[in-house]
Amino acid sequence: MTANGWLQIAVFISAVLLCARPLGVYMAAVFERRRTWLDPVLVPVERLLYRCTSVSPEEEMRWTGYAGSMLIFSAVTLLLTYLIERLQQFLPLNPQHLGAVSPFLAWNTAVSFTTNTNWQAYTPESTMSYLTQMLGLATHNFWSAAVGIALAIAFIRGIARKEMKTLGNFWVDMTRAILWVLLPICVVFALVLTSQGVIQNLKPYTVAHMVRPQTRAKTVNGKAAPTAALTQTIAQGPVASQEAIKMLGTNGGGFFNANSAHPFENPTPLTNMLEMMAMFLIPAGLTVTLGEMTGSPRHGRAVLGAMLILWLIGVTVCYWAESQPNPLFHGVNQQTTALQAGGNMEGKEVRFGIADSALFATVTTDSSCGAVNSMHDSYMPLGGIVPLTNIMLGEVVFGGVGSGLYGMLIFVIVAVFIAGLMVGRTPEYLGNKIQAYDVQMAMLYLLIFPLIILGFSAVAVLTPHLGLPGITNPGPHGLSQILYAYSSAAGNNGSAFAGLNANTPWYNLSLGFAMFIGRFLMIVPMLALAGSLAAKKKVPESSGTFPVTTPLFTVLLTSVIVIVGALTFFPALSLGPILEHLLLHAGHSF
Repeated sequence: MTANGWLQIAVFISAVLLCARPLGVYMAAVFERRRTWLDPVLVPVERLLYRCTSVSPEEEMRWTGYAGSMLIFSAVTLLLTYLIERLQQFLPLNPQHLGAVSPFLAWNTAVSFTTNTNWQAYTPESTMSYLTQMLGLATHNFWSAAVGIALAIAFIRGIARKEMKTLGNFWVDMTRAILWVLLPICVVFALVLTSQGVIQNLKPYTVAHMVRPQTRAKTVNGKAAPTAALTQTIAQGPVASQEAIKMLGTNGGGFFNANSAHPFENPTPLTNMLEMMAMFLIPAGLTVTLGEMTGSPRHGRAVLGAMLILWLIGVTVCYWAESQPNPLFHGVNQQTTALQAGGNMEGKEVRFGIADSALFATVTTDSSCGAVNSMHDSYMPLGGIVPLTNIMLGEVVFGGVGSGLYGMLIFVIVAVFIAGLMVGRTPEYLGNKIQAYDVQMAMLYLLIFPLIILGFSAVAVLTPHLGLPGITNPGPHGLSQILYAYSSAAGNNGSAFAGLNANTPWYNLSLGFAMFIGRFLMIVPMLALAGSLAAKKKVPESSGTFPVTTPLFTVLLTSVIVIVGALTFFPALSLGPILEHLLLHAGHSF
């Protein structure tokens, strides 16, 4: 751990907080349909879209209609992406003449991008054509992010409204999220990335002739035989445009298999910093939007404070763990010991180093993004437990665009309920009395998540012919690989302990269902809770009301999140990364 590393971390979070307020205030104006500086350009486009789709922008929806519209839209776009993948060999913009994506993988990928997960059990540059990347995947990056923002705004309206049965119009909220928020920022961001060296073209892949032939092993008649490689194929493509929305929309799916460790996606320290900022930008801004739309800016700051505390704990532990040398290398030889003296560099880009790698790993799993600039599978056990725990907490530490905020607000309801039990009166939240139905919906939301992760993981580790063959590192680390995969899927993150071979029928199907349930089944109780809050009468604060705007509330909220996560997942973590850490320091290798 170095002063320079901590300085980079401090600059990062300071920049995020500096941008959060103006963006949050702007988003509040957008979704309250107040005038913004982009209206002269975008309002005519918005009206044209509504006219073409027969949407009545003034018509509002109950929570059931809002949920139904969201589910129909998601189902249609999922099917569209699946068909594009299956038919890509017949479609244009396929200079490498790539064939159809297999049915299981096409299902997994379509669900992945529909749910804002962007789990990739394939090598993108050798599997997906340019058209599939742009029309099937990049568009989903906009749609799924806009859906998340729309759902968060619906929840905020539920909190803010009084004796109303509606939460807004899903189609309007999604349209405004794309036109006013995502597109303008992405256009600027893509241009900045291009200026830094991120490629953007539709050229066929480049074949480079090597100066010196490389000897590689090739299997001939069952035997390994050396062969000389004279050329190398360098993938090209429309990368910058997809990179911008994958980071801003906390999607995470890379154009290249190496993701943000690839120099065509993340070439410089500046792009690395900007990509991390993009992941936190909208989630942090939405806490300001929460304060603005509910008339309680201090509450928005209290929620943001809880996110910051959990983020700081995570990045500190991860940075410290990765700064320690691997104990198994101690004394092996002088050269290895010297290389490991500065910390664990396995799986990391030298140009980013340990500090930026640990920060990126923490940010991408806090924000439900899943983009990576280092391999989490190569982290030390206590370094790897941080991204895994970030996801297991429900991805509420900033979280995905929209999904992070409404997930955090579920915990707010639980924290307020606990506070009410402590003071012996009916809990209240910003003028809303929290009743049995509200707590039931909140608990249903919280219980679905661990059920998906632990249920699918249990099946995987108990099936020798389904889940176990995917493990590349048996023992506690193998369990961590499986836990991470299902946590990432259920939490709609998309990153992985990349040592797991997940491109099998079992993992493609099961992870696909985990992503689907983790996104849509959890949304239904959340919207039901929002509808219940909107219909309530507001009650004035009294001396017995527990304030949700103070540092004490921030501490309570943080404690509830940590305790719920620990009670749910600590036994599984004890058998995975914690046991691996103990065995590693006892001198055992895996």
